[in-house]
Amino acid sequence: MIYVLEDLINGILMGSIYGLTALGLTLIFGVLKVINFAHGSMLMVGMYAAYWAVALTGVHPYLALVLVIPVMYLFGHAMQDIIIKPIFKAEKQVREPITVIIVTTGVWYILDNLSLLVFGPQYRTLQDNPLRGKMLEFGDIMISVPKLWGFAAAVATALAVYLFLQKTRMGRAIRATSLDREAASLMGINQYRIYNVAFGIGTATAGIAGVALVPFYNVFPSVGVLFDIKGFIIVVLGGLGSIGGALLGGMIVGVIESVGPQVMTATWTEAIVYALFLLVLFVKPSGLFGVKYDW
Repeated sequence: MIYVLEDLINGILMGSIYGLTALGLTLIFGVLKVINFAHGSMLMVGMYAAYWAVALTGVHPYLALVLVIPVMYLFGHAMQDIIIKPIFKAEKQVREPITVIIVTTGVWYILDNLSLLVFGPQYRTLQDNPLRGKMLEFGDIMISVPKLWGFAAAVATALAVYLFLQKTRMGRAIRATSLDREAASLMGINQYRIYNVAFGIGTATAGIAGVALVPFYNVFPSVGVLFDIKGFIIVVLGGLGSIGGALLGGMIVGVIESVGPQVMTATWTEAIVYALFLLVLFVKPSGLFGVKYDW
């Protein structure tokens, strides 16, 4: 029973980081109404940025957020402004331009192969990492300290994004644009500026997830693919556009992956995750926590 409780706690902690990964994905969809297939690659860029920031300066892994957040925000802002905005302008009458999916898929391949060319295929881990192997002991229960930090980062980021959307002028403009971009434009809101900001914030959250992963996870060029797949599953489970749903969906996946191997093989555990994904698609396509207006 102790081992199941330990796996349950660590599954929730790891699942919150999955949810943090999916948070940017669901934010971008909620505003732009498009799926960003390059989101996992942006997570990978954030992980490399955090890795090199720590490796070159020796700072605490979480202090890398000071560098990673603005860099990733500017990266996402520029990507939306330079690559995706022309598509929206060319397809003004289309609510969900399919061309964006094709373009972001191309960006995914470019970023992954560029990182492979520049950094090589090696798996990298932080040396002299103060969080490596750190555990909290509660009797016979062991809790991973890096994952606990990741849980705190996920909750804090989700809360910050929610408050930003609810309490600030820019946040209200983002919500208005997500509900009706034409009406928002008639009210004087520059929808393309809103898209840039939303894409930048979504990319910055991927960077925060990258920082949360670096203390205990290997960094390599295709690492984003693993979290990209989980991110899409979590977004569907939680509900497209739902901030709380992204975190809760991530925790569900994390608990299944952590507790499942206690009673079955890891292969069956993955099968249960995908089966749940398909079941939600068939029974409740809006997601477990999706509502008509999530913001």
